[in-house]
Amino acid sequence: MKARKVQNISFAKEFPMGPMRVKQPLPATNLRQVSPFLLLHHAGPDYHTPNGKQPRLSPHPHRGFEPVTFLFQGKIHHKDSLGNEGLLNAGDVQWMTSGKGIIHSEGPSAAFAAEGGNFELIQLWVNLPRKDKMTEPKYQHLTKETMPVLQEKGLTMQLVAGEYKGQIGAASTFSPILAMMVHFEAGAKTFFEIPTSYNAVAYVLDGTIKSDEATIEKLHMATFDQTGEGIDFEAITDGKLLLLAGEPINEPMSTYGPFVMNSPAELKQAIEDYEMGLMGVLES
Repeated sequence: MKARKVQNISFAKEFPMGPMRVKQPLPATNLRQVSPFLLLHHAGPDYHTPNGKQPRLSPHPHRGFEPVTFLFQGKIHHKDSLGNEGLLNAGDVQWMTSGKGIIHSEGPSAAFAAEGGNFELIQLWVNLPRKDKMTEPKYQHLTKETMPVLQEKGLTMQLVAGEYKGQIGAASTFSPILAMMVHFEAGAKTFFEIPTSYNAVAYVLDGTIKSDEATIEKLHMATFDQTGEGIDFEAITDGKLLLLAGEPINEPMSTYGPFVMNSPAELKQAIEDYEMGLMGVLES
């Protein structure tokens, strides 16, 4: 099978976001989005001392897309204006559909605050098609145990969403998406099969890999073209990455802060609805 070419490599620049610091490879210079993926934030890895101060994002709204949290290390406490409350452990994923509007907050759990340890996560924003932007909000807590794990020599692939080699990911999505949390050992090689209509990216949290004769190092995201049936992969060192692919949503897009809609008028309505309390209420 023909391998895709590396089209772009973006570095995850770090900046403050509330009480945390995050690294952002998407969007980046000359890379607004890789539809349906809009934004990727990488927090950590950081070591938190036992009983130390734990950063928590205060309640904030979303509309028109899906904020997805992949927890690689640590423990998280989530709560939202729908009344959902969840405790995530390392390897778990929180797939939230903001739809017509939701308010949520998240941060290290009380247990993690007491015991301390390493903390690392990725938050990904996944666009919703126009027809689903005002769907009812929902929350999927996907534990590590509910997700298929595929093993190859030197590779452990946790299938979060989509279909891969006969396995089906645990997440329910509104457009076709493949998402995998991949841990790799030096020397591991494989070919990730991806439908030709999908956009695809690979973000390396740790380690170094090669694809299409390009070297992709830690904290870099590779964007691939659509000229092949998949992605050649070779691990140069031990490490981990997030592999994402999905059917692009070819629709107009207007964004403002935590709202992703199709027009400026819809953005204005989102702001008004939030200010009127129509997205619910969540205490700190």
